[in-house]
Amino acid sequence: MSQGAPVRSWSRRKQARPGEILDAALKVFAEKGFAAARMEDIAARAGVTKGTIYLYFPGKEEVFKTLAREYIGGTLADVAKKAAQYDGSLRDFLTVFFGMAGAVIIEGERTVLPKIIIAESGNFPELARFYREEVIDRAFAVMGGVIERAMDRGEVRRLQVRDVVRVIVAPLVMSIIWRTTFAPFDTEAFDYKRFFATHIEILFGGLAPEGNKS
Repeated sequence: MSQGAPVRSWSRRKQARPGEILDAALKVFAEKGFAAARMEDIAARAGVTKGTIYLYFPGKEEVFKTLAREYIGGTLADVAKKAAQYDGSLRDFLTVFFGMAGAVIIEGERTVLPKIIIAESGNFPELARFYREEVIDRAFAVMGGVIERAMDRGEVRRLQVRDVVRVIVAPLVMSIIWRTTFAPFDTEAFDYKRFFATHIEILFGGLAPEGNKS
């Protein structure tokens, strides 16, 4: 039995390495951006050799794509499942949605992923295409389904659903850019929760069914 323990320990360590590499990559991308980040940097941060990374990922682009799939795509899958079963009001849904988004923007490092796409898509169009298909289009489909049902039951007035989705998520894009670019120069902290609450108030003023506007 004593001879088997090191093998089991090594096996657990091997299984944990992809996650450790991804965590390290996220930090390196946050510090250096995508173009300047090197596999050597990710390896050093993860405490492994560069060759070890290539056992799991064929290149830096695949590291980024896996980050997007696991760190954002996983959350989207959970949201999509809940949204498909959701029968409450659109306002309640968006209140929860922006609460979750605000927590990620304020506390998490995952905001670096869309920032990289915005900043470096010209040099890495394949990453932009991937992010559009894997993240943005999926998120729009989830949000669009909830909005369509709200329009069908008369909760909000009927408009082009895709346009409404874009209006809803626009403050998220602005907040990500602010958090990752301008926040270090703020003289007063950006209150993202208050900003999203204000957005919801303005949004439902515009979405109110005809004849129900105050």
